[in-house]
Amino acid sequence: MRRAVIAFTAFLGGLIFLLSASTSAAWADGEGLKGTLKNQGQPVNGVKISAVDEGGKPVGEATTDAQGVWKIPVPKPATYKVTLDAKTLPSGVSLKFTDKGTLTVPVAVNQEKTVLFALVTGKGTTTTAATNQGDSSSYWDRVAQLAFEGLSLGLIIALGAVGLSLIFGTTGLTNFAHGELLTIGAFLAYVLNATFGLHLLIAAPIAVLIAAALGYGQDRFFWGWLRKRKTGLISMMIISIGLAIFLRYLVLFLFGGRSLSYVQYVAQDGIQIGPITTTPKSLVAMAIQIVVLIAVGLWLTRTRMGKATRAVADNPALAASSGINVDRVIRLVWAAGAGIAALAGILLGTTQTLQFVMGQQLLLLMFAGVTLGGLGTAFGALVGSLVVGVFVQVSTLWIPPEMKYVGALVVLILVLLVRPQGILGRRERIG
Repeated sequence: MRRAVIAFTAFLGGLIFLLSASTSAAWADGEGLKGTLKNQGQPVNGVKISAVDEGGKPVGEATTDAQGVWKIPVPKPATYKVTLDAKTLPSGVSLKFTDKGTLTVPVAVNQEKTVLFALVTGKGTTTTAATNQGDSSSYWDRVAQLAFEGLSLGLIIALGAVGLSLIFGTTGLTNFAHGELLTIGAFLAYVLNATFGLHLLIAAPIAVLIAAALGYGQDRFFWGWLRKRKTGLISMMIISIGLAIFLRYLVLFLFGGRSLSYVQYVAQDGIQIGPITTTPKSLVAMAIQIVVLIAVGLWLTRTRMGKATRAVADNPALAASSGINVDRVIRLVWAAGAGIAALAGILLGTTQTLQFVMGQQLLLLMFAGVTLGGLGTAFGALVGSLVVGVFVQVSTLWIPPEMKYVGALVVLILVLLVRPQGILGRRERIG
Protein backbone atom coordinates (compact mmCIF):
# COMPACT_ATOMS: atom_id res chain seq x y z
CA MET A 1 0.00 0.00 0.00
CA ARG A 2 2.81 2.41 0.86
CA ARG A 3 4.47 1.77 -2.51
CA ALA A 4 1.20 2.57 -4.28
CA VAL A 5 0.84 5.82 -2.34
CA ILE A 6 4.45 6.78 -3.08
CA ALA A 7 4.04 5.95 -6.77
CA PHE A 8 0.81 7.97 -7.01
CA THR A 9 2.41 10.92 -5.22
CA ALA A 10 5.40 10.81 -7.58
CA PHE A 11 3.09 10.65 -10.60
CA LEU A 12 1.00 13.56 -9.34
CA GLY A 13 4.10 15.63 -8.59
CA GLY A 14 5.56 14.91 -12.01
CA LEU A 15 2.32 15.84 -13.74
CA ILE A 16 2.08 19.12 -11.84
CA PHE A 17 5.74 19.85 -12.67
CA LEU A 18 5.18 19.23 -16.37
CA LEU A 19 2.07 21.40 -16.41
CA SER A 20 3.91 24.16 -14.57
CA ALA A 21 6.86 23.91 -16.94
CA SER A 22 4.62 24.12 -20.00
CA THR A 23 2.83 27.11 -18.50
CA SER A 24 6.15 28.82 -17.76
CA ALA A 25 7.33 28.15 -21.29
CA ALA A 26 4.19 29.76 -22.67
CA TRP A 27 4.95 32.89 -20.66
CA ALA A 28 8.59 33.00 -21.71
CA ASP A 29 8.02 33.69 -25.39
CA GLY A 30 9.19 37.29 -25.12
CA GLU A 31 8.45 40.66 -23.60
CA GLY A 32 5.12 42.39 -23.89
CA LEU A 33 2.35 44.45 -22.35
CA LYS A 34 -1.15 43.14 -21.81
CA GLY A 35 -4.33 43.72 -19.88
CA THR A 36 -8.06 43.16 -19.63
CA LEU A 37 -10.32 46.20 -19.68
CA LYS A 38 -13.49 45.84 -17.62
CA ASN A 39 -16.17 48.06 -16.16
CA GLN A 40 -18.22 46.60 -13.30
CA GLY A 41 -17.08 43.13 -14.32
CA GLN A 42 -18.10 43.59 -17.97
CA PRO A 43 -15.49 43.48 -20.76
CA VAL A 44 -15.06 46.75 -22.66
CA ASN A 45 -14.59 46.26 -26.39
CA GLY A 46 -13.02 48.51 -29.03
CA VAL A 47 -10.79 50.67 -26.83
CA LYS A 48 -7.45 51.72 -28.31
CA ILE A 49 -4.29 51.40 -26.22
CA SER A 50 -0.81 52.45 -27.38
CA ALA A 51 2.72 52.20 -25.99
CA VAL A 52 5.89 54.26 -26.47
CA ASP A 53 9.41 53.81 -25.14
CA GLU A 54 11.25 56.21 -22.84
CA GLY A 55 12.31 58.30 -25.81
CA GLY A 56 8.71 58.69 -27.02
CA LYS A 57 9.13 56.32 -29.97
CA PRO A 58 5.94 54.30 -30.67
CA VAL A 59 6.37 50.54 -30.16
CA GLY A 60 2.83 49.34 -30.86
CA GLU A 61 -0.87 49.70 -30.29
CA ALA A 62 -3.82 47.38 -29.73
CA THR A 63 -7.60 47.41 -29.52
CA THR A 64 -9.50 45.47 -26.85
CA ASP A 65 -11.47 42.48 -28.16
CA ALA A 66 -14.90 41.18 -27.13
CA GLN A 67 -13.38 39.89 -23.88
CA GLY A 68 -11.75 43.24 -23.13
CA VAL A 69 -8.29 41.71 -23.71
CA TRP A 70 -5.41 43.54 -25.39
CA LYS A 71 -1.72 42.75 -25.98
CA ILE A 72 1.24 44.75 -27.28
CA PRO A 73 4.60 43.00 -27.88
CA VAL A 74 7.64 45.14 -27.07
CA PRO A 75 11.13 44.82 -28.60
CA LYS A 76 13.18 44.52 -25.40
CA PRO A 77 13.12 44.80 -21.60
CA ALA A 78 12.73 48.48 -20.75
CA THR A 79 10.34 51.04 -19.30
CA TYR A 80 7.36 51.99 -21.46
CA LYS A 81 4.52 54.48 -21.30
CA VAL A 82 1.11 52.93 -21.97
CA THR A 83 -1.77 55.23 -22.92
CA LEU A 84 -5.49 54.50 -23.06
CA ASP A 85 -7.38 56.61 -25.61
CA ALA A 86 -10.30 57.87 -23.52
CA LYS A 87 -12.13 58.98 -26.70
CA THR A 88 -12.62 55.32 -27.69
CA LEU A 89 -14.35 54.39 -24.42
CA PRO A 90 -18.09 53.54 -24.72
CA SER A 91 -20.65 56.19 -23.86
CA GLY A 92 -21.14 56.47 -20.11
CA VAL A 93 -17.77 54.89 -19.26
CA SER A 94 -14.68 56.88 -18.33
CA LEU A 95 -11.37 56.53 -16.56
CA LYS A 96 -11.82 56.43 -12.80
CA PHE A 97 -8.91 58.86 -12.49
CA THR A 98 -8.66 61.09 -15.53
CA ASP A 99 -4.98 61.80 -14.86
CA LYS A 100 -4.16 58.07 -14.99
CA GLY A 101 -4.72 57.63 -18.72
CA THR A 102 -0.97 57.13 -19.21
CA LEU A 103 0.95 54.67 -17.03
CA THR A 104 4.70 54.09 -16.83
CA VAL A 105 5.42 50.37 -16.78
CA PRO A 106 8.78 48.54 -16.45
CA VAL A 107 9.09 45.25 -18.37
CA ALA A 108 11.65 42.63 -17.33
CA VAL A 109 13.27 39.88 -19.41
CA ASN A 110 10.75 37.35 -20.77
CA GLN A 111 7.90 39.16 -19.00
CA GLU A 112 4.43 40.01 -20.25
CA LYS A 113 3.55 42.83 -17.87
CA THR A 114 -0.11 43.28 -16.95
CA VAL A 115 -1.29 46.91 -17.07
CA LEU A 116 -4.44 47.92 -15.21
CA PHE A 117 -6.67 50.87 -16.13
CA ALA A 118 -9.45 51.62 -13.63
CA LEU A 119 -12.79 52.45 -15.24
CA VAL A 120 -15.98 53.83 -13.76
CA THR A 121 -19.54 54.37 -14.95
CA GLY A 122 -20.17 58.09 -15.25
CA LYS A 123 -17.64 60.86 -14.97
CA GLY A 124 -14.18 60.20 -13.58
CA THR A 125 -12.13 62.46 -11.36
CA THR A 126 -8.50 63.31 -10.75
CA THR A 127 -6.43 61.47 -8.16
CA THR A 128 -6.32 64.58 -5.98
CA ALA A 129 -10.04 65.12 -6.22
CA ALA A 130 -10.70 61.47 -5.40
CA THR A 131 -9.16 61.94 -1.98
CA ASN A 132 -10.99 65.20 -1.37
CA GLN A 133 -14.39 64.58 0.17
CA GLY A 134 -15.57 68.15 -0.34
CA ASP A 135 -18.01 67.05 -3.02
CA SER A 136 -20.19 65.08 -0.61
CA SER A 137 -22.83 64.16 -3.19
CA SER A 138 -20.36 62.46 -5.53
CA TYR A 139 -18.58 60.85 -2.59
CA TRP A 140 -21.70 59.25 -1.12
CA ASP A 141 -22.85 58.12 -4.56
CA ARG A 142 -19.53 56.32 -4.84
CA VAL A 143 -20.02 54.79 -1.39
CA ALA A 144 -23.47 53.51 -2.39
CA GLN A 145 -22.11 52.02 -5.63
CA LEU A 146 -19.24 50.26 -3.86
CA ALA A 147 -21.52 49.00 -1.08
CA PHE A 148 -23.85 47.50 -3.68
CA GLU A 149 -20.93 45.85 -5.48
CA GLY A 150 -19.66 44.59 -2.12
CA LEU A 151 -23.04 43.06 -1.33
CA SER A 152 -22.99 41.27 -4.69
CA LEU A 153 -19.46 40.00 -4.04
CA GLY A 154 -20.41 38.99 -0.49
CA LEU A 155 -23.32 36.88 -1.73
CA ILE A 156 -21.01 35.05 -4.16
CA ILE A 157 -18.50 34.44 -1.36
CA ALA A 158 -21.34 33.27 0.92
CA LEU A 159 -22.51 30.62 -1.56
CA GLY A 160 -19.04 29.13 -1.65
CA ALA A 161 -18.38 29.61 2.07
CA VAL A 162 -21.58 27.86 3.20
CA GLY A 163 -20.45 24.56 1.67
CA LEU A 164 -16.91 25.07 2.96
CA SER A 165 -18.25 25.70 6.48
CA LEU A 166 -20.62 22.71 6.44
CA ILE A 167 -17.85 20.37 5.28
CA PHE A 168 -15.57 21.66 8.02
CA GLY A 169 -18.34 21.35 10.61
CA THR A 170 -19.20 17.74 9.78
CA THR A 171 -15.72 16.38 9.01
CA GLY A 172 -13.22 18.84 10.50
CA LEU A 173 -11.52 19.07 7.09
CA THR A 174 -10.09 22.42 5.97
CA ASN A 175 -10.63 21.87 2.24
CA PHE A 176 -8.28 23.98 0.14
CA ALA A 177 -9.74 22.40 -3.01
CA HIS A 178 -13.16 23.95 -2.39
CA GLY A 179 -12.40 26.94 -4.59
CA GLU A 180 -11.87 24.63 -7.55
CA LEU A 181 -15.48 23.44 -7.16
CA LEU A 182 -16.55 26.94 -8.23
CA THR A 183 -14.25 26.74 -11.24
CA ILE A 184 -15.46 23.26 -12.23
CA GLY A 185 -19.11 24.32 -11.97
CA ALA A 186 -18.51 27.38 -14.14
CA PHE A 187 -16.65 25.41 -16.83
CA LEU A 188 -19.18 22.55 -16.79
CA ALA A 189 -21.87 25.09 -17.62
CA TYR A 190 -19.59 26.55 -20.31
CA VAL A 191 -19.16 23.15 -21.99
CA LEU A 192 -22.91 22.51 -21.96
CA ASN A 193 -23.59 26.05 -23.17
CA ALA A 194 -20.88 26.71 -25.75
CA THR A 195 -20.05 23.17 -26.92
CA PHE A 196 -23.39 21.37 -26.75
CA GLY A 197 -25.48 24.44 -27.56
CA LEU A 198 -27.76 24.38 -24.52
CA HIS A 199 -29.13 27.70 -23.35
CA LEU A 200 -27.46 28.86 -20.15
CA LEU A 201 -30.77 28.63 -18.27
CA ILE A 202 -30.77 24.90 -19.08
CA ALA A 203 -27.02 24.31 -18.89
CA ALA A 204 -26.67 25.88 -15.43
CA PRO A 205 -29.01 23.50 -13.52
CA ILE A 206 -27.51 20.48 -15.28
CA ALA A 207 -23.99 21.66 -14.37
CA VAL A 208 -25.06 22.10 -10.73
CA LEU A 209 -26.45 18.54 -10.64
CA ILE A 210 -23.27 17.13 -12.21
CA ALA A 211 -21.14 19.04 -9.71
CA ALA A 212 -23.28 17.75 -6.83
CA ALA A 213 -22.81 14.18 -8.10
CA LEU A 214 -19.05 14.78 -8.33
CA GLY A 215 -19.06 16.08 -4.76
CA TYR A 216 -20.93 13.00 -3.55
CA GLY A 217 -18.53 10.71 -5.42
CA GLN A 218 -15.52 12.65 -4.15
CA ASP A 219 -16.45 11.81 -0.56
CA ARG A 220 -17.70 8.31 -1.37
CA PHE A 221 -14.55 7.15 -3.13
CA PHE A 222 -11.84 9.47 -1.80
CA TRP A 223 -12.35 11.43 1.41
CA GLY A 224 -14.55 8.75 2.99
CA TRP A 225 -11.90 6.15 2.23
CA LEU A 226 -9.26 8.34 3.87
CA ARG A 227 -11.44 8.72 6.97
CA LYS A 228 -11.81 4.96 7.23
CA ARG A 229 -8.04 4.66 7.01
CA LYS A 230 -7.86 7.02 10.04
CA THR A 231 -5.93 9.63 8.06
CA GLY A 232 -5.23 12.68 10.21
CA LEU A 233 -6.84 16.02 9.49
CA ILE A 234 -3.46 17.69 8.88
CA SER A 235 -2.60 15.06 6.28
CA MET A 236 -6.01 15.43 4.63
CA MET A 237 -5.60 19.21 4.53
CA ILE A 238 -2.25 18.81 2.76
CA ILE A 239 -3.86 16.35 0.34
CA SER A 240 -6.57 18.94 -0.39
CA ILE A 241 -3.86 21.46 -1.32
CA GLY A 242 -2.38 18.98 -3.81
CA LEU A 243 -5.85 18.18 -5.16
CA ALA A 244 -6.54 21.90 -5.64
CA ILE A 245 -3.33 22.36 -7.65
CA PHE A 246 -4.09 19.29 -9.75
CA LEU A 247 -7.66 20.38 -10.56
CA ARG A 248 -6.57 23.95 -11.31
CA TYR A 249 -3.95 22.89 -13.83
CA LEU A 250 -6.26 20.25 -15.26
CA VAL A 251 -8.74 23.02 -16.13
CA LEU A 252 -5.83 25.05 -17.57
CA PHE A 253 -4.76 22.04 -19.65
CA LEU A 254 -8.28 21.41 -20.98
CA PHE A 255 -9.42 25.00 -21.63
CA GLY A 256 -6.21 27.02 -21.81
CA GLY A 257 -5.40 30.22 -19.98
CA ARG A 258 -7.59 32.53 -22.06
CA SER A 259 -10.74 34.15 -20.73
CA LEU A 260 -14.02 32.57 -21.82
CA SER A 261 -17.63 33.73 -21.76
CA TYR A 262 -21.03 32.12 -21.92
CA VAL A 263 -22.98 32.47 -25.15
CA GLN A 264 -25.85 34.30 -23.47
CA TYR A 265 -25.79 37.35 -21.21
CA VAL A 266 -22.29 38.47 -22.23
CA ALA A 267 -23.13 42.18 -22.31
CA GLN A 268 -26.18 44.10 -21.17
CA ASP A 269 -27.12 47.75 -20.99
CA GLY A 270 -26.73 49.25 -17.56
CA ILE A 271 -29.69 50.41 -15.52
CA GLN A 272 -29.74 53.21 -12.96
CA ILE A 273 -31.31 52.67 -9.52
CA GLY A 274 -30.82 55.91 -7.63
CA PRO A 275 -27.05 56.42 -7.27
CA ILE A 276 -26.35 52.79 -8.21
CA THR A 277 -25.55 51.56 -11.70
CA THR A 278 -25.96 47.85 -12.40
CA THR A 279 -27.17 45.35 -15.01
CA PRO A 280 -30.29 43.16 -15.07
CA LYS A 281 -28.24 39.96 -14.89
CA SER A 282 -26.50 41.20 -11.73
CA LEU A 283 -29.87 41.78 -10.05
CA VAL A 284 -31.13 38.36 -11.14
CA ALA A 285 -27.92 36.73 -9.89
CA MET A 286 -28.27 38.43 -6.51
CA ALA A 287 -31.91 37.33 -6.26
CA ILE A 288 -30.91 33.72 -6.99
CA GLN A 289 -28.15 33.88 -4.39
CA ILE A 290 -30.52 35.22 -1.72
CA VAL A 291 -33.15 32.56 -2.49
CA VAL A 292 -30.57 29.75 -2.35
CA LEU A 293 -29.10 31.00 0.93
CA ILE A 294 -32.57 31.25 2.48
CA ALA A 295 -33.35 27.74 1.22
CA VAL A 296 -30.14 26.42 2.83
CA GLY A 297 -31.10 28.08 6.11
CA LEU A 298 -34.59 26.57 6.04
CA TRP A 299 -33.13 23.18 5.14
CA LEU A 300 -30.79 23.28 8.13
CA THR A 301 -33.45 24.38 10.61
CA ARG A 302 -36.71 22.84 9.38
CA THR A 303 -35.90 19.50 7.71
CA ARG A 304 -34.97 16.20 9.29
CA MET A 305 -31.78 15.90 7.26
CA GLY A 306 -30.79 19.46 8.15
CA LYS A 307 -31.22 18.74 11.86
CA ALA A 308 -29.18 15.55 11.42
CA THR A 309 -26.46 17.61 9.73
CA ARG A 310 -26.35 20.00 12.66
CA ALA A 311 -26.23 17.06 15.08
CA VAL A 312 -23.26 15.54 13.22
CA ALA A 313 -21.52 18.92 13.24
CA ASP A 314 -22.05 19.26 17.02
CA ASN A 315 -20.98 15.72 18.00
CA PRO A 316 -20.52 12.95 15.41
CA ALA A 317 -20.14 10.18 18.01
CA LEU A 318 -23.32 11.16 19.83
CA ALA A 319 -25.18 11.53 16.53
CA ALA A 320 -24.09 8.02 15.47
CA SER A 321 -25.18 6.54 18.82
CA SER A 322 -28.62 8.10 18.37
CA GLY A 323 -29.13 6.28 15.07
CA ILE A 324 -27.98 8.87 12.55
CA ASN A 325 -26.04 7.51 9.56
CA VAL A 326 -23.05 9.85 9.84
CA ASP A 327 -21.41 8.79 6.56
CA ARG A 328 -24.65 9.35 4.65
CA VAL A 329 -25.07 12.81 6.16
CA ILE A 330 -21.48 13.76 5.31
CA ARG A 331 -21.88 12.61 1.71
CA LEU A 332 -25.05 14.63 1.30
CA VAL A 333 -23.25 17.63 2.77
CA TRP A 334 -20.47 17.15 0.21
CA ALA A 335 -23.03 16.92 -2.59
CA ALA A 336 -24.87 20.03 -1.41
CA GLY A 337 -21.64 21.97 -0.84
CA ALA A 338 -20.30 21.10 -4.29
CA GLY A 339 -23.61 21.96 -5.98
CA ILE A 340 -23.90 25.32 -4.22
CA ALA A 341 -20.26 26.12 -5.00
CA ALA A 342 -20.86 25.26 -8.66
CA LEU A 343 -23.84 27.60 -8.71
CA ALA A 344 -21.64 30.34 -7.25
CA GLY A 345 -19.09 29.76 -10.02
CA ILE A 346 -21.76 29.92 -12.72
CA LEU A 347 -23.25 33.15 -11.37
CA LEU A 348 -19.76 34.61 -11.06
CA GLY A 349 -19.12 33.62 -14.68
CA THR A 350 -22.14 35.63 -15.85
CA THR A 351 -20.76 38.84 -14.34
CA GLN A 352 -17.14 38.33 -15.40
CA THR A 353 -15.17 36.09 -17.75
CA LEU A 354 -14.32 32.47 -16.94
CA GLN A 355 -10.71 31.82 -15.94
CA PHE A 356 -8.99 28.76 -14.53
CA VAL A 357 -7.99 30.71 -11.39
CA MET A 358 -11.43 32.15 -10.63
CA GLY A 359 -12.03 29.76 -7.71
CA GLN A 360 -8.53 30.24 -6.33
CA GLN A 361 -9.04 34.00 -6.30
CA LEU A 362 -12.13 33.64 -4.09
CA LEU A 363 -10.78 30.89 -1.81
CA LEU A 364 -8.98 33.26 0.55
CA LEU A 365 -12.10 35.42 0.85
CA MET A 366 -14.20 32.32 1.57
CA PHE A 367 -11.83 31.31 4.35
CA ALA A 368 -11.98 34.86 5.69
CA GLY A 369 -15.79 34.79 5.67
CA VAL A 370 -15.96 31.38 7.36
CA THR A 371 -13.42 32.33 10.03
CA LEU A 372 -14.94 35.74 10.63
CA GLY A 373 -18.46 34.35 10.95
CA GLY A 374 -17.50 31.35 13.06
CA LEU A 375 -15.93 28.06 12.01
CA GLY A 376 -18.42 25.29 11.26
CA THR A 377 -21.55 27.50 11.30
CA ALA A 378 -23.42 28.01 8.04
CA PHE A 379 -25.12 31.19 9.24
CA GLY A 380 -21.81 32.53 10.50
CA ALA A 381 -20.30 31.93 7.06
CA LEU A 382 -23.13 33.96 5.52
CA VAL A 383 -22.68 36.91 7.88
CA GLY A 384 -18.88 36.82 7.67
CA SER A 385 -18.93 36.65 3.87
CA LEU A 386 -21.22 39.66 3.57
CA VAL A 387 -18.97 41.65 5.91
CA VAL A 388 -15.87 40.68 3.92
CA GLY A 389 -17.48 41.43 0.54
CA VAL A 390 -18.76 44.87 1.51
CA PHE A 391 -15.51 45.86 3.22
CA VAL A 392 -13.37 44.68 0.30
CA GLN A 393 -15.21 46.93 -2.15
CA VAL A 394 -15.79 49.97 0.08
CA SER A 395 -12.16 49.96 1.20
CA THR A 396 -11.12 51.03 -2.33
CA LEU A 397 -12.28 54.52 -1.37
CA TRP A 398 -9.14 54.87 0.74
CA ILE A 399 -6.67 52.25 -0.52
CA PRO A 400 -5.58 51.15 -4.02
CA PRO A 401 -7.87 48.47 -5.54
CA GLU A 402 -4.88 46.10 -5.78
CA MET A 403 -4.66 46.09 -1.95
CA LYS A 404 -8.34 45.67 -1.12
CA TYR A 405 -8.00 41.99 -0.15
CA VAL A 406 -5.22 42.89 2.29
CA GLY A 407 -7.61 45.27 4.06
CA ALA A 408 -10.17 42.48 4.46
CA LEU A 409 -7.59 40.25 6.12
CA VAL A 410 -6.58 43.07 8.47
CA VAL A 411 -10.20 43.40 9.59
CA LEU A 412 -10.37 39.62 10.03
CA ILE A 413 -7.32 39.67 12.30
CA LEU A 414 -8.67 42.58 14.36
CA VAL A 415 -12.07 40.92 14.86
CA LEU A 416 -10.51 37.61 15.86
CA LEU A 417 -8.28 39.36 18.40
CA VAL A 418 -11.46 40.62 20.11
CA ARG A 419 -13.71 37.59 19.44
CA PRO A 420 -11.64 34.50 18.53
CA GLN A 421 -14.70 32.28 17.94
CA GLY A 422 -15.99 34.60 15.21
CA ILE A 423 -19.20 36.60 15.01
CA LEU A 424 -21.65 33.69 15.46
CA GLY A 425 -19.23 31.06 16.75
CA ARG A 426 -19.43 29.56 20.22
CA ARG A 427 -16.73 29.57 22.84
CA GLU A 428 -15.09 26.20 23.38
CA ARG A 429 -13.28 25.07 26.47
CA ILE A 430 -9.83 23.66 25.79
CA GLY A 431 -8.12 21.33 28.27
